[in-house]
Amino acid sequence: MGVKEMDCRNWDEGAYRDSILQEREALSRTIFRTVFAPTRNPNPNSDLIVTASSDGSVASYSISSCLALGCGNVRGQNWLVAEPHCLIQGHNGPAYDVKFCGNDEDALLLSCGDDGKIRGWKWKEILACEVPVQGAKLKPVLDLVNPQHKGPWGALSPIPENNAIAVDSQGGSIYAAAGDSCAYCWDVEKSEIKMVFKGHSNYLHCVVARNSCNQIITGSEDGTARIWDCRSGKCIQVIDLGKDKTSKESVPCVSCIALDASESWLACGNGRSLSLWNLPVYECISRVRTNSSIQDVIFDDNQILAVGAAPSLTRFDMKGDILSQIHCAPQSVFSVSLHPSGVTAVSGYGGLVDIISQFGSHLCTFRGKSL
Repeated sequence: MGVKEMDCRNWDEGAYRDSILQEREALSRTIFRTVFAPTRNPNPNSDLIVTASSDGSVASYSISSCLALGCGNVRGQNWLVAEPHCLIQGHNGPAYDVKFCGNDEDALLLSCGDDGKIRGWKWKEILACEVPVQGAKLKPVLDLVNPQHKGPWGALSPIPENNAIAVDSQGGSIYAAAGDSCAYCWDVEKSEIKMVFKGHSNYLHCVVARNSCNQIITGSEDGTARIWDCRSGKCIQVIDLGKDKTSKESVPCVSCIALDASESWLACGNGRSLSLWNLPVYECISRVRTNSSIQDVIFDDNQILAVGAAPSLTRFDMKGDILSQIHCAPQSVFSVSLHPSGVTAVSGYGGLVDIISQFGSHLCTFRGKSL
């Protein structure tokens, strides 16, 4: 059998090196957040999902298009790069979070990132994009930047990053968990800071809005979660998760928090520990040790979904017992989001998004497109 000859006269060494670099960059990308777009359609297959990535991009993908393409499966690893419905250069540096402010087509799509900005686009304008490249032409209607702090001789600090955002659509407020140990309340209409929440001793990882009580809850690298009164800006309760004496880690950070629909139960992930708190009485009801660090949690009625630094989606009951565990495509999972139908989306390292049905089967797995 003869050896196939290759003509090297037109070999482009530069193009070859560029292709290798692009491939490595794609494999090392991380999707830090996924969220289902607001819709009245109960069928998740017809919906869009929005991602925030480490390359600063914010992209929307059609789930039905990904299903039609057959974008791989979790075990086959033949993951295709999905073509986004819209692709936006959201931030200079990683984009860490995306949220919707409002409902249906009148909503604002918000994102935050390492550049200290919160940016917002009209969702109906994104829906009107006919080709992905049009996203580059979309200008944000909201562009907020964290304040810098004055130091000696008038020197200004770097702009602190925004690691997470929460939304109070009724009150027209956006809450940001920032890298300067503060949480900021922004007025959407006026594009100005309404209040600063100070008290943490290290940077913030997460924030949720407890709108029924006019409160927010923040989680920090200092190992505590704090409950804040949005009227006064004062901390009304400190949940010290570093007091867990069974943990071998020294005050692990509070990496993620979630509220249930009643806003009476709080789930906290800190290090390799997941705890559940009854907020009306400020009491820890259950605490469970996990095999890997928790990186995101969400409630599904009276159950808790958790993901972290392992390729799995774990479902717990309120007592902390494991109900199920599903293998996921990303080797490290940073985000879990839930559609009203029960369909789940997880995302993380490798720029991968895994769509899982309400029955636990994998509908599709795809790799997000880079800028």
